[in-house]
Amino acid sequence: MLAGNRSHRVGDQILREISNLLLRKVKDPRLRGVTLTDVRMTKDLKRAFVYYSLFGRDEQKEEAQAGFESAKGFIRKEIGERLHLRYVPDIQFRYDISLEYGQKMERLLEKLETGNLKIENGNQ
Repeated sequence: MLAGNRSHRVGDQILREISNLLLRKVKDPRLRGVTLTDVRMTKDLKRAFVYYSLFGRDEQKEEAQAGFESAKGFIRKEIGERLHLRYVPDIQFRYDISLEYGQKMERLLEKLETGNLKIENGNQ
């Protein structure tokens, strides 16, 4: 479903444009502190999955998702004007859990190194 050299190029362009829009034109306070991490395009370029991260509480992540949903139409219109694609892709924003997962793994490794990790199933 997700692949192709052209889809990577278009995804990179979309990532740059949305980042620019968030910095300069989108004024929604719910999107402060959000970092775009990746854009993955379907092969047919009709759908873009935009991944973002945000360090904060779950409520802040939900607010950011609502902010993206609110700005989606504006962002899509701007992408269409700036990139001159045959089809402006449907944009779906998704929270990127990979950074949180990486931090969790780092904490586990630190505990292993210091000997503070307790094995859950009774084997220590």
